[in-house]
Amino acid sequence: MKTILVVEDEMKIARLVRDYLRHAGFEVIVTGDGESALASARGSRPDLVVLDLGLPGRDGLDVTRELRRSSNVPIVVLTARGDEADRIVGLELGADDYVVKPFSPKELVARVRAVLRRTATASAGPEVLRAAGVEVDVLRMRVSVEGRSVDLTPTEFHLLTALIREPGRVFTRAQLLDAVHGVAVESYERAIDAHVKNIRRKIEPAPGKPRYLLTVHGVGYRFADE
Repeated sequence: MKTILVVEDEMKIARLVRDYLRHAGFEVIVTGDGESALASARGSRPDLVVLDLGLPGRDGLDVTRELRRSSNVPIVVLTARGDEADRIVGLELGADDYVVKPFSPKELVARVRAVLRRTATASAGPEVLRAAGVEVDVLRMRVSVEGRSVDLTPTEFHLLTALIREPGRVFTRAQLLDAVHGVAVESYERAIDAHVKNIRRKIEPAPGKPRYLLTVHGVGYRFADE
């Protein structure tokens, strides 16, 4: 059984999220502040974190930043901050997805399941993909660039996998959202830009002048041809 850590200081919302996730078959741990969240993440090693940004004391962005220093645990941000800048900051810090309050508990469960599928499911096709010096081991979720190991979050990994499967093919942001989300919910296409920025920071020798993950202006992105 997968374990979900829910970090939410509004207990009514926390109980609602807990009940829906338990009904969906997950084990759920609930905590209400940033420090307790970090302690629970270290001690319980959850399979996914549902994280509110507006926490007392240490807020959710700081918790995301701290988690990403030592873990690639999937993070779904649950927040009342619907502003584009807040969403982008959360994604750039390494969150895998977000749900804006007020939210549908069923949508949240669908998002959680989709992120876990991206973490656990081996995609169809060859087990090891190689292009332009980048190697992706699909089954083991490992990435290396010119022999150097690179750690990606689950969403970053699946986004890179979708692109490297077809070097040279131009993907729109909508197509990339379909590739990494896999659920029929309204998504935010500009979120792809934040994930691409993170991937470039990790795999590119010079992120400002990308060699592997290239922008096609006005359309989307493509992985470099051999």
